[in-house]
Amino acid sequence: MPDHRPEESQGERWKKIIVHEFFEYVFNFTFLAFFLIAFAWYRRLILASYHIQYTGYWAPLVEAAILAKVIMIGDALRFGRRLRHWPLVIPTIYRTIVFSVLVVLFSVVEHMLGALWRGKPAATGLAELMSTGWPGFLAWWVLIVAAFLPFFTVKEIELAFGSERVRGLFFRWPEKAPSPSSGGGTNPTGPR
Repeated sequence: MPDHRPEESQGERWKKIIVHEFFEYVFNFTFLAFFLIAFAWYRRLILASYHIQYTGYWAPLVEAAILAKVIMIGDALRFGRRLRHWPLVIPTIYRTIVFSVLVVLFSVVEHMLGALWRGKPAATGLAELMSTGWPGFLAWWVLIVAAFLPFFTVKEIELAFGSERVRGLFFRWPEKAPSPSSGGGTNPTGPR
């Protein structure tokens, strides 16, 4: 959440919060979409080797959009914050497991409500979710855990060092690049 100055108006604070939440959502979505699209292409290439056509290209984007929102809701509810002073591995694994279970619960509710919306019993929605059987459902959950582990690793590092600082390391050029004569760089052609 962005810091507030006491002299800011209520409108300026809301604008800052909305902009911050929007960029947080875009970051979450982009990070998760990268992993989920990679897994979708993996599935497509494996199925192609068996001459099976895969057409679920948009599903990873929809799933990344939903997962990014679930993460923001979980963060608003402060899941995992009591472990903030532990070594980073503990809250990372904890949040990975808790949020992956939260995603499963949201998916169950989503499928049940979708079935009710179409005028079918809620059990139909559960049957759709489990249409691939337990192995397919377990594979989907492992996929979510595999995407969440690096995601929450980055998130915990951001909490420890500040998101601006960590993202700055990845996305900003250094203020002043070292010159080769100052000893900060190497000469690819060797000494002169």
